[in-house]
Amino acid sequence: MAADLTERLVGADTDPETPSAAPKRSRGRNGAWAVVGRILSMAVMLVALFAALVLIVVPVATGSQTYTVLTKSMAQHYPPGTFMVMKPAPFDELKYGDVITFQLYSGRPDVETHRIVGFGSTQSGEKTLITKGDNNGANDPEPIRAIQVKGKLFYAVPYVGFVANFLGNSDREMWTVIAAVALIGYGSITVYKSVRKARKPDDAAAEAA
Repeated sequence: MAADLTERLVGADTDPETPSAAPKRSRGRNGAWAVVGRILSMAVMLVALFAALVLIVVPVATGSQTYTVLTKSMAQHYPPGTFMVMKPAPFDELKYGDVITFQLYSGRPDVETHRIVGFGSTQSGEKTLITKGDNNGANDPEPIRAIQVKGKLFYAVPYVGFVANFLGNSDREMWTVIAAVALIGYGSITVYKSVRKARKPDDAAAEAA
């Protein structure tokens, strides 16, 4: 009888499939998935923050106008769907090679975004700009006057222009507030969850002691 008990005890110590081994492996897998989840959450938050800054906050803060490229006239560098931020610039400081957005006709909402390829003047001596689309074979037919210029290219983001159009220019300030509140709330929740998870092992160790 003593021999049988000894064999059972030895077998229990050496058997790799003991019940205590499974929870350890499970905890290891859960810990790995938790780390992956935190990394993904942080990545999503950073992408959302970058998008809010680029598409909403910076244009509003700098007084810039935003536009979406709809045609292929600038396709070589700015294909349709490109989101363009045009910052106000003094007319006299515009130079050869600058990309500008200008009204096609004074008093109308229609605009065009082309590159400056030359300069001219009216009979009265007023300075004008000669523009051309990068993908066009000829210069624009009409010179551009100072009153027509809406801004100079600040920066451009490819492929997100249609998303920006969905937000709408008239509600841009409202979307800025919503984006800021959403990001702050999301960041606070993420930090709270991280702190709570970090405290759990310490609490368990304190209880065991």
